[in-house]
Order: sequence, then structure tokens, then C-alpha cells
Amino acid sequence: MSTLDYATMSGLELLRHMFKERPADAPSIGRLMGMEVEELEEGRTVFSLDTKPDFSNPLGIVHGGIAATLLDSVMGCAVHTTLAAGVSYTTLELKVNYIRAVALDAGRLTAVGTTIHVGRRMATAEGRVTDARGKLVAHATTTCMILQP
Repeated sequence: MSTLDYATMSGLELLRHMFKERPADAPSIGRLMGMEVEELEEGRTVFSLDTKPDFSNPLGIVHGGIAATLLDSVMGCAVHTTLAAGVSYTTLELKVNYIRAVALDAGRLTAVGTTIHVGRRMATAEGRVTDARGKLVAHATTTCMILQP
């Protein structure tokens, strides 16, 4: 396919097309933060990014919003991978638990998002962010509203 056709592509097909075949079409927040897509499977996604000084909070560590955005992205996309053509979603609720601070030079953060339940009108998912050593940095849950055409 040469163009994105939201109405005829399943969520998984759309994401694979966007991230693998047409990375310039990938959502701008991912480009802004330097996110890389590691895996896209039905009900499971893995994204990663490298920490950098631009992610600093006033205390000189990685801002918690970086982990929250990474988690919102992998959990939402995990839900999206399960949706039929023309169906979309929006995040209704995001609950993040921070486990440890992340240094600006910590290296690669990896987030895994998996669905818990996908119904006709609501979906839930969970996510985990680990650092380059495999240590848990943050974990989260989300509730998404399914938007039928």
C-alpha cells in the first residue's frame, strides 16, 4: 500500500505499515522523543528510547513524563494492535507507578505494553519500563475507550 488507509487496515496492519514501511508517517511524539519500535504483535508492543540531557527535570534526572509518555504509547498501541479496520481508541485513564529515578546518562529505556482485556467499548492494558540493566523503572495500567465508526 502506498498510502495509509485507516478504514481498511486493522490496527496491527496500520501500525506495522506506519512504523516499518513509512517511518516518516509515525506519530510525531515518537519522533520528538526518539522512540524506536522494537516489536509489534497482536496485544503486545515494545518501544525503546535513549535517555538524553533534554529529558532533564529540575533535579537533573530524567523527567517522569518521559516514562509516562513511553508507557502511554506502548499500552495504547498494544490496544490498537487488536482493533479492526476503521476502529480507533483514546486513553481514558493512565496510572503510573515510578520505582526508581533514571539518570540522564542511563542509556536505553525499554517499554513493553500488553493488553489485559479488549471489549467492544473499553480496553485495559499494562506496561513496564526497564533501564539498560533490566531494572524496573516504572509500571502502569491504562483504560482506553474503543471508538467504533
